[in-house]
Amino acid sequence: MKKLIHLAWPVFVSQAAIMLNGLIDTLMAGRLSALDLAAIGVGSAIFGSVFVTMLGVLLALTPIVAQHFGAGRHQEIGEEVRQAVWIALALALPVVFLLRHPDPLLAIARLTPAMDEKVRAYLSAMTLTVPAAMGLRLFSSFSAGIGRPRPVMMLNLAALLLKAPFNALFMYGGLGLPAFGAAGCGIASALCTWIACLLAWLWCARWDEYREFALFARWSWPDRQRLVEQLKLGLPVGATFLVDITAFTFMALFIARLGPIASGAHQIAANLAVLCFMLPTSVGYAAGVLSAQAIGARNFAEARRVGFRGFRLGLGCAAATAALLATTHGALARFYTPDVQVQALAARLILLVAVYHLTDGLQTVAVNLLRGYKRATVPMAIYAVALWGIGLPTGIALGLGDGLGPALGPQGFWISASGALTLAGAAVAAYWWRISARAVSRNHA
Repeated sequence: MKKLIHLAWPVFVSQAAIMLNGLIDTLMAGRLSALDLAAIGVGSAIFGSVFVTMLGVLLALTPIVAQHFGAGRHQEIGEEVRQAVWIALALALPVVFLLRHPDPLLAIARLTPAMDEKVRAYLSAMTLTVPAAMGLRLFSSFSAGIGRPRPVMMLNLAALLLKAPFNALFMYGGLGLPAFGAAGCGIASALCTWIACLLAWLWCARWDEYREFALFARWSWPDRQRLVEQLKLGLPVGATFLVDITAFTFMALFIARLGPIASGAHQIAANLAVLCFMLPTSVGYAAGVLSAQAIGARNFAEARRVGFRGFRLGLGCAAATAALLATTHGALARFYTPDVQVQALAARLILLVAVYHLTDGLQTVAVNLLRGYKRATVPMAIYAVALWGIGLPTGIALGLGDGLGPALGPQGFWISASGALTLAGAAVAAYWWRISARAVSRNHA
């Protein structure tokens, strides 16, 4: 449990720093104009949908590195990281292309010409972030796999300290530079990310605790066998991220049909759900790393024990957070908005978020543990069926009243989402139980 907490809290701080970057962008854009604020909102949604999916593929490096580390194969780790660089370069190309040519995505939004121009400028600036963000993700995955997440935490905190000054310089203008508005936010993000990325790999090259892995010992051309192994795990992880993100995005789009009050209340609930998710997912990430290290050492009984402790800690954190949401739902709604109608609806949705968060805690621990066993395809299929096949259609029926009685509004969508996530969480947890138990029995045999 001490090891879990030791690994989990730096991951949690890193994620909180990333979330605060988005908050800084929102607050500072609000000072410019409603148009700039809306442009960053639309642009960041497009950027997140495209980019986070690609970053998910690179998460495969963590369990692969962790298994090598647990087995004492330190030289293999350097080769795996060098091969992952080729994957990162290949992934960066379609991301940059889609951000430079977002016409299919913008056609869905049907923006005004002024908004369209600002969103395109923001996305164009954000393309500068892509190579550095890929490099930083590689360093983060590698560091997590060897059980050293604190350098990543320190780099994310350093980038956070630079974000507001850089935003002010490029968004509002200064030092002879013009005011770039929403695009200035993208330029600032690119600078912060590049500084963090360069510091990360300089740290990796100079610090003794990283030298033993010989990352810079030689040049490596693409190795088909290693690339296939990484992609076999990484592509399903990226697809799982895609399913999760798009299910949430479509949920917001359908709720928008119900008007600004429903949409505003849903935005509050969704924001709280994402904030609360950081704690159990940090625990799950740490449990997945420790489990993979134990698997690499062929200690499958220890890997299973790590899993049980991860569930205890993750679900304990989720239960405490859910209780806090349930007891403060009214105050939280008032904190977000002065609008009485939005407050009332948001308070009811926050109660549903408390239920949703419990199952969210279950599934994030289970899916991270399965990645430690290099199992991602079955979880991807489970999420696709639960979220796309059951959750979203049922949410539409309950929320909009299409054939299942009177419309429940946003509550119908959240009830359906909670039910679908409960199914997914139970299924992936049962799958982990089976896989981990089978590994123990085979090892004993």
